[in-house]
Amino acid sequence: MRIEIPREVERFGPVQIHDVQKVWELDAGLKLKELEPKEKERRVITRISYESLQDIQEQMAIVVPIKDEKIKLLEGVLAGIPHECLVILVSNSKREPVDRYKIEMDALNHMSKFMKKDIFIAHQKDPLLAQACKDAGYEYILDDKGEVRSGKAEGMILSTILAYLCGKKYIGFIDSDNYFPGAVYEYVQEYSAALYSAKSDYSMVRIAWHSKPKIVESSLFFAKRGRASEHTNKVLNMLMSSYTGYGTEIIKTGNAGEHAMSMDLALNIDYSSGYSIEPYHYINVLERFGGVIDSPSADVMKQGIQFFQIESRNPHLHEVKGDEHVKSMSREAMEVIYRSPLCPDHLKQEILIDLYNRGLLKEGEEMPETVRYYPALTKVNMLKFKQALAKASFAEFLKADLSKYKHKNGKKKLARETVKSKDHLPDPHEQLEIK
Repeated sequence: MRIEIPREVERFGPVQIHDVQKVWELDAGLKLKELEPKEKERRVITRISYESLQDIQEQMAIVVPIKDEKIKLLEGVLAGIPHECLVILVSNSKREPVDRYKIEMDALNHMSKFMKKDIFIAHQKDPLLAQACKDAGYEYILDDKGEVRSGKAEGMILSTILAYLCGKKYIGFIDSDNYFPGAVYEYVQEYSAALYSAKSDYSMVRIAWHSKPKIVESSLFFAKRGRASEHTNKVLNMLMSSYTGYGTEIIKTGNAGEHAMSMDLALNIDYSSGYSIEPYHYINVLERFGGVIDSPSADVMKQGIQFFQIESRNPHLHEVKGDEHVKSMSREAMEVIYRSPLCPDHLKQEILIDLYNRGLLKEGEEMPETVRYYPALTKVNMLKFKQALAKASFAEFLKADLSKYKHKNGKKKLARETVKSKDHLPDPHEQLEIK
C-alpha cells in the first residue's frame, strides 16, 4: 500500500490525533531489498509492502458483530477479510421462534469448508460466557438474570477478551451489514498499514469512508459524511479546542464503526454501551491519558497514544436501518461527551441546543442518562476467564500462553469512578495548556 503521511497532527498531552491520510495505491507490491532512488525522495508517501501488511494480519483478530443479519451479507463480509486474520463472530441473534444463531452456525460451517479460514462464532447469551465473566471478576456487563447484556458494546468487550485469549496483538472491527466485500478487504489492509506505522504500543486506526452512496431522484449520490458523524465530529473538536485554545477540525471519525487498535490499548480503556462506544474511545483516552486528569497508567502516558484516520477508496454501502438508528447513534454520542468530566459548561449548553434544534430532545429537557459505562479490561482475570471456557466449542482457538500471566486487579471501581469529578478540573478558559 502507498499511503501519504498525515498532513496535520493535534496533540492533547501525550495523545496524538493524526489527520486523515489518503491512500494512493491499495497494493504497492512485494518487499524490496532496497527502495528505488525516486522512492527515497518521496518522503511524504509511505510504501508498505504486502509482506509487512501480512505480518500484522497474522497477529490480528477481526471481529464481526452479528444480530439477525442476512446470511448473504455475512458471507460477503467474510469473503473480504484477508486470509491471515483470525475471524471472531459474536452473535446476538434471536434463538426463538426461529433459531437464527443455529442458521448462522450452519452457514459458517458450510463457508469454512471453502474458505479454509480460522473462524469461530460465539453467542452473546451463552451461559459459559456469562459464567466466565463472573469467575473473572468482570460482572459489569451482566444483567439482573446473570446473562450478558444485549448490545453491540457488550459483544465488542467479549470479543476483545476472546481475541486476547487467542494470543492476538491487534483487534479490528467490521460491521456485518457491509454490501461490498472489496470495502471490507480494504479496511483491514488500512488497519494493518496504520498499526504497522505506529510508533507507540497504544494505537488506534479509524476509517473515514470515501463516500456513502444513496439514491437521490433515481440517481446515485455519493455523500461524503453521515448524518450523525458531522455533529459528533464537530462537538469532539470543540471539546479539544476548549483546552488547547486553538480551533481544530482534526477529528473526522467520531462515529467510525470500522476501527482497529492494539491489544495493549484495547485492554487499558473504558467502554460505554450502545452506539456511544465509538465516540467514547476518543473521550475516554482524553480523560485517562490526556494529562488533564490523573492517569491510571504511567506506561501509557510515557509512550503516548496515537490515533490514525484513513480515508478509504471504496464507497461504504451498508444495510439501511432507518432514522431511529441514526437518532439513537447521535443522542448517545452527545451524551458521553456531555457527561465527560472534561466537558466545559459552555459546550454542554451547545450540545443541548443542538439536540433541541434537531428534535432529539424536547425543548428544556435535561440530558437523559441512558449510557452504561464499563471499566477497562485490566480488571478481567484472564486465567479464570479462559478456564471457564474449557468446554466451549471454540476453546481450541484460545491458545494464548498465560503461564506467566499475573492478574493485577486492585479495588474494583466503576468506569466513571476512574476520573475525578469536574469540580477538580482546571477551568479550560483559564488554563489552555495541557499538562
